[in-house]
Amino acid sequence: MSDVKFHVIMIPWLAFGHMIPFLELAKCLAKRGHRVSFISTPRNIERLPSIPPNLSQYINLVPLTSPPIDGLPEHAQATIDVPLDQNHLLFELQDGLEGPIHSFLRDQSPPPDWIIFDMVLYWVPRMAHSFGVPSAYFAVFSAATMCFFGPPSALLAMAEQPPKISLEQLMVAPPWITFPSKVAFRYHEAVQDIKIFSLGPSHVSFGYRLWATIQGCTLVAIRTSINFEPESLRLLSDLYQKPVLPVGFLSPSPPPPPTPSAQEENNIWEEIQWLDAQKQASTVTELALGLDMSQLSFLWAYRGDPALLPMGFEDLVKSHGIIRMGWAPQPKFLAHESVGSFFTHAGWGSTIEGLSFGKPLVMLPMIADQGLNARVMEEEKVGVEVCRNEIDGSFTRDAVAKALRLVMVEKEGECIRENAREIQQNIFGDQSRNDQYIDEFLQYLIKYRGDEAPREQ
Repeated sequence: MSDVKFHVIMIPWLAFGHMIPFLELAKCLAKRGHRVSFISTPRNIERLPSIPPNLSQYINLVPLTSPPIDGLPEHAQATIDVPLDQNHLLFELQDGLEGPIHSFLRDQSPPPDWIIFDMVLYWVPRMAHSFGVPSAYFAVFSAATMCFFGPPSALLAMAEQPPKISLEQLMVAPPWITFPSKVAFRYHEAVQDIKIFSLGPSHVSFGYRLWATIQGCTLVAIRTSINFEPESLRLLSDLYQKPVLPVGFLSPSPPPPPTPSAQEENNIWEEIQWLDAQKQASTVTELALGLDMSQLSFLWAYRGDPALLPMGFEDLVKSHGIIRMGWAPQPKFLAHESVGSFFTHAGWGSTIEGLSFGKPLVMLPMIADQGLNARVMEEEKVGVEVCRNEIDGSFTRDAVAKALRLVMVEKEGECIRENAREIQQNIFGDQSRNDQYIDEFLQYLIKYRGDEAPREQ
């Protein structure tokens, strides 16, 4: 690696599923002696994991305050603080950081070498260009997902109101995907996806933000590997007409073995993660009773309303199940040798964590890219989806139990279990190769730093 050291500004979207990968990337840069200014709101900065002492001199956590947003409580500064239908208020909150970020950049002498930012911050490339600084959009999604949404023109079509794309078009592989692919939305997912992309109360839709982000940035960095998604990565560069660089999976490191006094050492079984608890009591009931019907030991990290659980459920399953209310240290549980599978919504970050520890996946996608990731993982034969109604997305306890038993104990699932172990060893858990992706990314940043001429002085 070059001895050249530089300064990077990092600005993630206000969601911990984005902030944590950004922080992991920041730590990778810091390990190589580069400085990072990591910008978010004060409460999010407070809630981030602590920086390792040996890296703290390189990572500057910068809390910046946005003007108050009507309808948004002061404490609500991340997606975990608000229901999904209020995410547009977080768009406005992050847009309110444009002025403070501009002031922060103006005060940097010398200017930073790069700005690495997230999809919502569509105004960053313009601001970066005004300071003569190149910008990189860091996509925390799979390359398959980004390919499915297509070139910038397709993103803009989805952002229109009404959208210039039909539900049927979202339910098949798009025409620009030239290799065999089953990656597409189910009907109930397509209905939800169009709502996410098209114009919302914030007046700047998610689809427009993503379009402007990709159009304006200097390059796209993406959390994946050429070993895992070679065709999608090549296609993505063609679709965007700019460099698309994989940075590896930024996989969690296995935690140290627990001490004998650790209470949870005797209580960690198959990890069952449910991050997007649904409002309907019937949904929680079917999931809960499906866990019980599977007759498998489980640990369920449940963030929903306890009143939605079936009456007496904790007593019913106490011999073979633990319900952990609230947040759970997911990598710590997944690293435990007695964990046999991972029940997940198939968000890209959770999928990476599960496969980084060689755990086969049972998937129940809920929103956004999760359904597309689940299709990819079924194609790779490292997991199965819970069968559900194609129209409304409902599912039964029998379907939950069947998927769990298939992945965990049935002979039919033996190849899935073996594939998950192999993909850990050869791809997701290959730390040497993942380090190489970071080094190659850094070489590019060093070579092309300062490659932007300012539009304004």
